[in-house]
Amino acid sequence: MTQFARPRPLLIAASAVLALAGSPALAGEATGEPGAVPQVQVIPQPRQETPYLQQNPYYGQDPDVARTVSLGGSCVRCELSGRDLSGATFISATFTGSTLVGANLRGAELVGSNFSGADFSRANLSGATLVGANFSSANFSSAQMTGVEAMGSVFISANMGRANLTGAELNGANMNRANLRSAVLSNAELFGVTLANVDARNVNFTGASVDASNLSNGNFQGAVFRNASLDGARLTGGRFGGADFRGATLDRTDIRGTDLSGARGLTQAQVSEACGDASTRLPGGLRVNACRGRMVVIRPPAPPRPPSPPQTTRNIVVADR
Repeated sequence: MTQFARPRPLLIAASAVLALAGSPALAGEATGEPGAVPQVQVIPQPRQETPYLQQNPYYGQDPDVARTVSLGGSCVRCELSGRDLSGATFISATFTGSTLVGANLRGAELVGSNFSGADFSRANLSGATLVGANFSSANFSSAQMTGVEAMGSVFISANMGRANLTGAELNGANMNRANLRSAVLSNAELFGVTLANVDARNVNFTGASVDASNLSNGNFQGAVFRNASLDGARLTGGRFGGADFRGATLDRTDIRGTDLSGARGLTQAQVSEACGDASTRLPGGLRVNACRGRMVVIRPPAPPRPPSPPQTTRNIVVADR
């Protein structure tokens, strides 16, 4: 019988138990007497400086991981492709350059962790919590990210092409220079998000709240902003050829130097709520008011501080048969 004082890392620590069970000194010795009670030893294990993922080859061989597992520490360039990590918790962990292609991370918590350069392509992160995490240069292409909560997270230069972020909460996130081409962000919350210099061609922002966000110098050609809210957003220097603005709101939106000449669905009522300058390009017949006074920059709330990483100290209980 093998039992852990902490049940969460059950699968991860299994190999250590199997190794210990082969030693008579650790597993206990049979008395040879009929009806003898098995001897049990409790072996305290010292605190591990490296996470279970790096210590145990058993973990890498098992395609399914306990759903309640908590991971901390460092595991650089870990291979976790196709693993079932649904409900797992990564707290203040470092998984830079790790591969999680096609992994199941539904409902997982990646809080305050560093996943820069990690590959999440085709992974399922539906309902995951990504608060205050670093995903710079990470690959989320074709990932399922519906309903994710990523307040204050960093996606600088990340590849999120064709990712499904329907209903995502991305308030205060930094997506500077990200590739969002053909991604779905319908009904997403993007308050105070940095979307500067992005490639957002053909992105679906239908019904999204993009208030007070920075879309400057981005490529939004063919994007859909139907019924979206862009109040107080900054679109300066952006390209919006073929973009659909039907039903969108542009209250106090800054469109100075913005090329909207090829945009669809824009009305004079919408443009009159925004402000621009002589370099603003609009569809024929539309006129914009000049921006006056000082533009007010709305700051999103800071993300909460992540909790401390989980402790790795544990007891192993081994009984003979």
